[in-house]
Amino acid sequence: MKTKLFQDFNAVSSKQWKQQIQFELKGADYNDTLIWESLEGIKVKPFYHSDDSISTYTSNTNTTAFTILQQIFVHDIQMSNKKAKESLNRGAESILFTIESDKIDIAKLMTNLPLENVIYYFDLPFISTEYVKSLNDFATTNSYNFIIQVDPIGQLCKDGNWFENLNSDIQKLNEISKNSRSSFLNIQAGIYQNSGANMVQQLAYTLAHSNEYFNRISVINQPITIEIAVGTNYFFEIAKLRALRLLFKTLATEYNHNFDCHIIATPTKRNKTLYDYNVNMLRTTTECMSAILGGANAVSNLAYDAIYHKDNEFGDRISRNQLLILKEESYFDKVNNASDGAYYIESLTDQLAEKALELFKEIEANGGFITQLIEGTIQRKISESAQKEQALFNSGKEILLGTNKYPNPNDKMKHDLELFPFVKTKDRKTLIVPIIEKRLSEKVEQERLALEE
Repeated sequence: MKTKLFQDFNAVSSKQWKQQIQFELKGADYNDTLIWESLEGIKVKPFYHSDDSISTYTSNTNTTAFTILQQIFVHDIQMSNKKAKESLNRGAESILFTIESDKIDIAKLMTNLPLENVIYYFDLPFISTEYVKSLNDFATTNSYNFIIQVDPIGQLCKDGNWFENLNSDIQKLNEISKNSRSSFLNIQAGIYQNSGANMVQQLAYTLAHSNEYFNRISVINQPITIEIAVGTNYFFEIAKLRALRLLFKTLATEYNHNFDCHIIATPTKRNKTLYDYNVNMLRTTTECMSAILGGANAVSNLAYDAIYHKDNEFGDRISRNQLLILKEESYFDKVNNASDGAYYIESLTDQLAEKALELFKEIEANGGFITQLIEGTIQRKISESAQKEQALFNSGKEILLGTNKYPNPNDKMKHDLELFPFVKTKDRKTLIVPIIEKRLSEKVEQERLALEE
């Protein structure tokens, strides 16, 4: 006679577990000893149980859908075309072209690039109805799958100025929306993480950012793309992406927008270091894992040397191979929605979503996202959060191995810098104070560079 596994064991309730833990602590306080609080104000318990799992989140995104994305900045058309071909031949499954000028000939850029099963993203740091139309026409004529990325509000956040001005930029978006057959709207949410916003702020600002477009664009008949940066807090980051989908769906439903958001995830720059740079590969690996398990549609890895080297074949190949190992050897593409039903992640998803929704409502009650950017409220809140995290790093409570823990004094970097790896400042007139991305280790690295012979 067959018996069910574990049928001889009685179920143990959450209350019983806690009582046993308190007994084992021998008088130490349970809350002080085993519960810690994140920067978002979320108290993390030592165990989670089905008794207190209250999640309303249901994932509808298959992990198997994530694609390996290669980013290419278009300087030279022929070189960019060659790089796209090589990347696709070496494991990339989609390409993101960043095009800074409407003079780039799309037909030449796309010469002999494959049609089948490849999404091509076009990040446009300018706004041109004519150029977007040319992209749409080319995609339709040649049966390419294009996703166009235009984000005037993201431009305002990063640069401090609109492409032209609020009315002109939104008017052009409305013109694009009426004629675009490809997705055209992008939310550059990575800047919030990279500048030091905590996860609740990242989610709330992304939602408020999206809401401005829902309010100002009359017709959005395609999915909205959201670019998000992923940090190293493994389970929190998985929950962050899940909460983002939940919040976006809740918001979109209010506008009868029936598309799920399309998430592009990239490892954060905030914890990347100049010294002991190989550790960056470990950081990006776990960050990509969080992105995949959180349900990102596309994952674009950050090269280990991206903060100080120009684009190079070796760095690109290593970063792409990290994703190939996760997909082809670690089987991250074989289990759909692997994080569903995990009590800890479900609890984090709920709490992040609830706190972010509360902050979003506060932003809307005070005039909306653009108004709060102009008033400087968003920038001040991010700065306050960044300073808290910086203080943890400076005190050694937040550790970056090889930088503020176990640094190698023989590590020299002064002669390897092809890029300036620190915050750049330039005096110019802007409408708002821009949101500035800054890495945690910059001050320490500048001090070490100054001492190098």
